[in-house]
Amino acid sequence: MDNKTESGVPSVIRVGSRSSELAMIQTRTIISALSALYPTINFEVITMKTIGDKILDKALPKIGQTNLFTKELEIALAANQIDMITHSLKDLPTTLPPNMQISVIYKRDNPTDAVVLHPKHKGLRIDTLPKGSIIGTSSLRRIAFLKRNYPDLIFQDIRGNLNTRLRKLDEGDGDITYDAIVLATAGLVRMGWQNRLSHELDTTVCMYAVGQGALAVETRSDDDVINKLLSPLNDPCTVACCTAERALLHSLGGGCSVPVGTCSSIDPDNHTLCIDGAVLSLDGKDLVKDVVTFVLPISYRELGFSELSGIVTKIGYDLADKLQEKGAGPVLAKAKEYIEAVAK
Repeated sequence: MDNKTESGVPSVIRVGSRSSELAMIQTRTIISALSALYPTINFEVITMKTIGDKILDKALPKIGQTNLFTKELEIALAANQIDMITHSLKDLPTTLPPNMQISVIYKRDNPTDAVVLHPKHKGLRIDTLPKGSIIGTSSLRRIAFLKRNYPDLIFQDIRGNLNTRLRKLDEGDGDITYDAIVLATAGLVRMGWQNRLSHELDTTVCMYAVGQGALAVETRSDDDVINKLLSPLNDPCTVACCTAERALLHSLGGGCSVPVGTCSSIDPDNHTLCIDGAVLSLDGKDLVKDVVTFVLPISYRELGFSELSGIVTKIGYDLADKLQEKGAGPVLAKAKEYIEAVAK
């Protein structure tokens, strides 16, 4: 970097972010935490739109790429135009470009999915909506879980940032009138829209996406200065859970669009990591599910990011193996065939 002070600490750090309101809220969360640690450093935010932000007339699987919300930012990172990227971890592919790494997994917020009902359905829940109600979501995972539990509902693609999707719910979208939409709980809360949250989906109904609710920072692997500065932001419990989840998805060969759900936690009394995983058919009728538990070292909170990640990555791989033994491969293969077909 060419803006280092005599002590070697940069005077300015360039932070890449998507330009949506939610992305900026998330970026400010990371910058606020860094500013508290390094009050003399100036953090400059550089925003840009990604493929996923630009193409809003197609459901995500139909676009046919895994790095929909990261590619442009990663190009800028590789070109040294920015020093770090803030992400919603669930948007970050499990395989990163060469010379790039996750340097921070920040403390996770509520990872569940939430139902936002049209105002005319106030007081109802997704399981009490009239038969044939239209639910807006472009997530194959959410659709699969909800079809399995509520086969009488109809699912319709809905794209756009949170502001846009809430407007489409309230006002309609052309000929489509939505009765409810499903969003990540954490996004609604970060936007301050808790009053629109009708109810959360229990994980027995809809397991959440890998990494959902967590923020991450991506950097160049060889940028030792930035990576050292960022390391205090890691939350050990979140690092352990999310790294195991990402290893599960990576081992299954799935991207963020495939119907894979997870649920993980660490028991604080006996420091045991428990991770559930599930693979579904697109119609929700086929479900392959299993769980793995692992006792972490007592000192896991003191371990560095790489050491802790190395331990829990195997847990995600072990769970993937168990799911494959139960028949997850053919179920995922059919989902991938569909994704590839609609992307053509």
